Order: sequence, then structure tokens, then C-alpha cells
Amino acid sequence: MALFGGFEAGGTKFICIVGTGPMDIRAEVRFPTTTPKETLGKVIQFFQEQSREEKLTAVGIGSFGPVDLHQGSKTFGYITTTPKPGWAHTDILGPVQQALGIPVAFETDVNGSAVGEGIWGAAKGLDNFIYLTIGTGIGSGVVINGSLTHGLVHPESGHLRLPHDLSTDPFIGSCPYHGDCFEGLASGPAMLKRWGQPAETLPPDHPAWPLEANYVALALNNMICDVSPQRLILGGGVLQQQGIFPLIRSRVLELLNGYVQSPDILDHIDAYIVPPGLGSRSGVLGALALAQRIAAGR
Repeated sequence: MALFGGFEAGGTKFICIVGTGPMDIRAEVRFPTTTPKETLGKVIQFFQEQSREEKLTAVGIGSFGPVDLHQGSKTFGYITTTPKPGWAHTDILGPVQQALGIPVAFETDVNGSAVGEGIWGAAKGLDNFIYLTIGTGIGSGVVINGSLTHGLVHPESGHLRLPHDLSTDPFIGSCPYHGDCFEGLASGPAMLKRWGQPAETLPPDHPAWPLEANYVALALNNMICDVSPQRLILGGGVLQQQGIFPLIRSRVLELLNGYVQSPDILDHIDAYIVPPGLGSRSGVLGALALAQRIAAGR
């Protein structure tokens, strides 16, 4: 059986695995995201060491962004205008491909997560769905007719502009580009800046959670009306809070106000807006799935 590698390149940490799927992980390592040279050096070292035991067929990368996904571009495989210090205009794909000498797939981290969820997780058997992550940043992987959505760049749902009532939420937002866009209002750093403590430390009855649910629901309302996905899969550290999903689902129903007449929403919303089937491993398993896809010529 062919062996594959995958790594999730996150703004906070990198996770690398070798295996064939969720039930067959042969090796795994994780380490903090420091400088590009140091971090990519650790990635390459891990896969080179694993290849000594059994040669890898391909490696997949799911990277934080924005990234350049256009294969004809001089900067294909680069992180582009990220606000993360030291990482703007960094070549992620090139050093890995050159060092390993095998096919390497490159995607956004959320696109990778969407692929993983479509093969092994909560979107298995679906052709149209959205994977949305809310954590250090906010991003989405959009699958339509079984294919990832690539366009001018790639979907940037974290920078949707949402209604912001300053009388109830005077927080100006944390996005360095847009202030109070979706990411600027609802990401982990936004919650930390607004409330003075990390989201994971806020108790379930804190007023942060209805406000967070409202912003997430506003974004989902836009996605439902614009893309009409068969399912919405919500991941990321902020949404680990127990009780957030019922708040989001209830608010989505209020916002849609009966306009979208689908029983999947009206009668089965608990199965329509769901957490990832792969849990917190959607990203790294998605990277593994990307490696399998490129090895198969897809």
C-alpha cells in the first residue's frame, strides 16, 4: 500500500503526519510556527527521516494564507500577504518539493480540511458543502459539484463584511486590513482583544457566546443564500465551547426567517450545521488526502 505524507501549516503550529488515512497514521510530529527557515527545515527533516523506513509516494500541504494557488504563477505555492510577521511572500511548496523529490500538493489549510471532510468526515457523500474554521483566523473551503472552488484567488470568507451594531458591540475589530470584518469581529484574537481573555477561558454563560453566535450566523446566512451548500461544517478552536452550536443554529433560523424552504434546514438543522467529523484533525488529514489526490493525477 502506498504511503503518503501531509502537513498542516498553521499560523501557530505545524502538524506533520505519515500514513494512509485516519485509521493508519504511522508517524506524527508537531512544533510551533517560528521562522520560515526553521519551521520548514523541521518539516523536511521529518519527512526525510520517515522516507528512510519506506519511501513516500507524495506529500500534501494545507497552508495558512493567503496563498498563491495559480500553477502558472511565479509565486505558486507561496504564502502572500499574510499579516503574520516574517511569513509574507514565503515559498512553502518549493523547498519541500526540492528536498523530497516527489509530487507535492499545495492548498489552503481550509481547502485541505474540506477535502478531508469530504472523503472521511462530515461531508462524505456530498458534492456541495462548506468547511468553515474559526480560530486564529477565519477561512472557508468551498466544494461545488465535487471540486474545490478556486477563482481569482481563493475564497476569503473571513473577510466578509457583516452588520455591526456599534451600540451593542462597540468593539472596533481586530483585522489589520478591514477592522470589523467577520475575522475582525469573531476570530480568536478578536475575542481575546474584546474580552481581555482567550475564548477557551470564557464560561458558557458569558455574553461573548450569544454575540459570537450572531456573527457566525450572519456569515452562514450569506453562505446559504449565495452558495446553497448541502452542509455547513464548522471547525476551529473558538467553536469548541459547549453550547455554541445550538446558539448558531437558532440564530440562522431566525435570520433566514423561513425563506429557504428546505427540510434540511427547517426540520434537520442539527444535521445541517455540524462540527467536523474528523474533529481537530481535519486539516492534517486533509493534507494527507491532498497527497493521495496528486498521486492519482487529480
